[in-house]
Amino acid sequence: MKQTLYLAVAILALAVPPTIPGEGWIELFDGKTLNGWIQHNGYATYRVEAGAIVGRTSIGSANSFLCTTTNFGDFELEFEVKVHDDLNSGVMIRASQKNASTGSGRNNAIGRVYGPQVEIEASGADGAESGYIYGEATGRGWLTPDDELIPHKTMRDGEWNSFRVVAKGARIQTWINGKAIEDRADEEIYKTHAGGFIGLQVHGIREGKGPYEVAWRKIRIRPLN
Repeated sequence: MKQTLYLAVAILALAVPPTIPGEGWIELFDGKTLNGWIQHNGYATYRVEAGAIVGRTSIGSANSFLCTTTNFGDFELEFEVKVHDDLNSGVMIRASQKNASTGSGRNNAIGRVYGPQVEIEASGADGAESGYIYGEATGRGWLTPDDELIPHKTMRDGEWNSFRVVAKGARIQTWINGKAIEDRADEEIYKTHAGGFIGLQVHGIREGKGPYEVAWRKIRIRPLN
């Protein structure tokens, strides 16, 4: 009986990410392993290196996603990211997988990851759309309206950048390096994605491009309410 109890406790300990006492923060990445994560779609590679999750592109692969095995609804999410200047990436929030085919093509296949995505890309010479919200495989494209999709240079190219995301009800807010970027309430996407997993995207690339890498570290989440 005691052995069974100890085994049950051990299994539970592996399933539940560690929480920082007194603050409510959950560490999604332990800095050493990919425990608590699973890859969906594509065949880009993910590895742990120097305390970070490093995603590397694979030519011909569809968009790849390393996803939490736990779902979240309302939350505050923080992470740091560094991305190659020629690669755009993103972090899925409240994401899910399509359970039925909705047509031809990769974006409509069963199992395709879809939902809101916080954009990540280097600023470059002309600025970029980092921090805005994209509707990955939703058929809507950008959830941020075109007239508000203003390129900016908040990302520090070639360096680590801090992101903060707050999802509360239909409202999604984002910050990069302490600067507010997005504040949007989208009731339509909230109807289908009120909760789901967090996903780290490695974008697909064409022949003759890459390989490129994107890295994430210090990934933590605090459920609200």
